[in-house]
Amino acid sequence: MAERDAARRAGPARQRPDPAGKHYEEEEEEDALPDSDALPDSDDEVDLDKPRPIQIVLAHEDDHNFELDEEALEKILLQEHIKDLNIVVVSVAGAFRKGKSFLLDFMLRYMYNRTSPCWIGGNTEPLTGFTWRGGCERETTGIQIWSEVFVIDKPNGTKVAVLLMDTQGAFDSQSTIKDCATVFALSTMTSSVQVYNLSQNIQEDDLQHLQLFTEYGRLAMEEIYQKPFQTLMFLIRDWSYPYEHAYGLEGGKKFLEKRLQVKQNQHEELQNVRKHIHSCFSNLGCFLLPHPGLKVATNPNFDGRLNDIDEDFKKELRNLVPLLLAPENLVEKEISGSKVTCRDLVEYFKAYIKIYQGEELPHPKSMLQATAEANNLAAVAGAKDLYSKGMEQVCGGDKPYIAPSDLEQKHQDFRESAVRQFRSVKKMGGEEFCQRYQEQLEVEIDEIYANFVKHNDGKNIFYAARTPATLFAVMFAMYITSGLTGFLGMNSIATLCNLMLGMALISFCTWAYVKYSGEFREVGTAIDQIAEAIWEQVLKPMSDNLMEDHMRQSVKNSIKAGLTEQVSHHARLKTD
Repeated sequence: MAERDAARRAGPARQRPDPAGKHYEEEEEEDALPDSDALPDSDDEVDLDKPRPIQIVLAHEDDHNFELDEEALEKILLQEHIKDLNIVVVSVAGAFRKGKSFLLDFMLRYMYNRTSPCWIGGNTEPLTGFTWRGGCERETTGIQIWSEVFVIDKPNGTKVAVLLMDTQGAFDSQSTIKDCATVFALSTMTSSVQVYNLSQNIQEDDLQHLQLFTEYGRLAMEEIYQKPFQTLMFLIRDWSYPYEHAYGLEGGKKFLEKRLQVKQNQHEELQNVRKHIHSCFSNLGCFLLPHPGLKVATNPNFDGRLNDIDEDFKKELRNLVPLLLAPENLVEKEISGSKVTCRDLVEYFKAYIKIYQGEELPHPKSMLQATAEANNLAAVAGAKDLYSKGMEQVCGGDKPYIAPSDLEQKHQDFRESAVRQFRSVKKMGGEEFCQRYQEQLEVEIDEIYANFVKHNDGKNIFYAARTPATLFAVMFAMYITSGLTGFLGMNSIATLCNLMLGMALISFCTWAYVKYSGEFREVGTAIDQIAEAIWEQVLKPMSDNLMEDHMRQSVKNSIKAGLTEQVSHHARLKTD
């Protein structure tokens, strides 16, 4: 952009937008809008009486980290007359020294004089507002917003708040890739219209840089069928091929369609870049802006006066700015389909800046992953709740005891219903990612089922009596064994049996106290587990064996009795 080669504006007087928004007024140099070195620090009081750029995202060059000036942001966006209005955020982002702040100052002129056909200003009026200058070194750092939020009446009668945002240029010699990506991502996530400021053409690396920030949107869109970002306007500065594509919106539309066209013979990587961009923005546009003229590029004293700018540039500028800021063209900020108020935007800024305050720039998927995890966990919670409510109706609370086989069948039915509900919920993250949460759901349902089984068993009077019955059986067995071994003179075995008898008696008394008082429940649980182990490992196999022997003996006796009966019958027949 040719403006980058001009020197800082100069002159005895500068004009600044009148806060009343109706005209420009000449001021002495000392009353001009402050330069970048005069911007308030985060610790200074933000003065809203005098409109000026306010830095809300501070760039720390020493550790390449960013900090949100919450106090400054809240003072601007939480003003009583705007805090509950839906907000329109127009941001300009792109490489450094490409005239972003220069463009935003013309937007300010329009906002202060939008009812006038001559909003672009007089031929001899210097351009002020967001600080800008010529040269090869960067001017803006972090993210700045204009301190005055404009309240606009839309054609449908609603009022909206319009916020203009300026961003640090990308890819300068002092910024890391992390710095550039952070600023671009923050501005894209918080703006309703992102102007992607490019010079002369759309190059493949421009699209690849954009792809980094659209990856999050592309993945999210696949699951929720909603594009995460709103309007992206490619602004091509210094367009030198009007004979191929005319200046303005229509020429830009045809040029963009050609640039973003997916062709069969393209490499897969190139196709993916274009598919990403299409899938992440609700609206894509392109505007071709001509070169502003040699005077802008070569005059070291250029200060933005219109008489130094070519007519073609001014003509297209008159078309571009209303295209973005006219009341009928304003795009209100939305997130997840809901319109965002000024109050909401403060909270979104706070949430987003935390993502980027770590040691490493998170991959765009990390934002998706955080959202997808919450999305899947919510689906898991809903499915578990469905399962639990169903099981409660069967065996919960005051419900009577149910046969274990019937309970297991109900468990399988409700488990399948819960899994179906989980799968029916629209979730982010992809099939493989969601499969992990389905497996987690199934494991947790099985754990809940185990608790329901214990709860149901507790209603079985025979199950409840298992521990005292087992302890009583142990005491009875030890008593009989002790008596027999003592009678036979095996005193050591008799003593051991008496010891076990005493321990079983103490355990029985302790268990009874725990059940009565509710105290020392861990001890009661341990006694139940020991009793269950004795039952499963000793008493139950013994009873099963005795039952089996009894059944076998009964069968033998029955067969024997039958054979004897048949022999007797034959003997009687022979005698007769």
